[in-house]
Amino acid sequence: MIEWIQTHLPYVYQMGWSGPYGWQTAITQTLYMTFWSFIIGGFMGLVGGLFLVLMGPRGVIENRLVFNILDKVVSVFRAFPFIILLAFISPVTRAIVGTTLGSDAALVPLSLAVFPFFARQVQVVLSELDSGVIEAAQASGATLWDIILVYLREGLPELIRVSTVTLISLVGETAMAGAIGGGGLGSVAIAKGYNYSREDITLVATLLIMILIFLIQFVGDFLTRKLSHK
Repeated sequence: MIEWIQTHLPYVYQMGWSGPYGWQTAITQTLYMTFWSFIIGGFMGLVGGLFLVLMGPRGVIENRLVFNILDKVVSVFRAFPFIILLAFISPVTRAIVGTTLGSDAALVPLSLAVFPFFARQVQVVLSELDSGVIEAAQASGATLWDIILVYLREGLPELIRVSTVTLISLVGETAMAGAIGGGGLGSVAIAKGYNYSREDITLVATLLIMILIFLIQFVGDFLTRKLSHK
């Protein structure tokens, strides 16, 4: 196997598995950016989506002013192409992290990209829930926190589904961030593969990104089906 890799994938072999520039580091950086961006941006998006539903028309704490402001913020950030967002908020990234390069710096624009996308997905999911369940909770004297828990419990299968979609989109954005200095498999594919016409590196990096996406899709579909049958 090693001999076959040396013969057919020479530059892939030269990169090696370990070390600061090896494949293990690139994979770890991609997973790091994906995980923490989703945790940070996903939490912001979940809260944002909840408030869009709760404060929207016929919401349990309807507030037209706050709803309109939050709705416009989500719409504006969603309108930004990610590559432009990277450049646009670079001063903010530098102020927070101290640099615009590396996996840590990439977390800022990645989280901001996840926030509006996931918030809108959450809003759609929760808005389509059976209103009778929410009305029954209100009639029984449920607190706001109780109603939020009802929303999350009833919408859990669909929330997992949209989380899967968000994660898959995020993996693509980590590759884009890597291509301009964020590290990870995207950086390997472009900086070490495409720029030097090392097709084997570009091919392997692309295949690894695809495998990660397939794994996310498989796990997300499995959890959605399992919870939907309850």
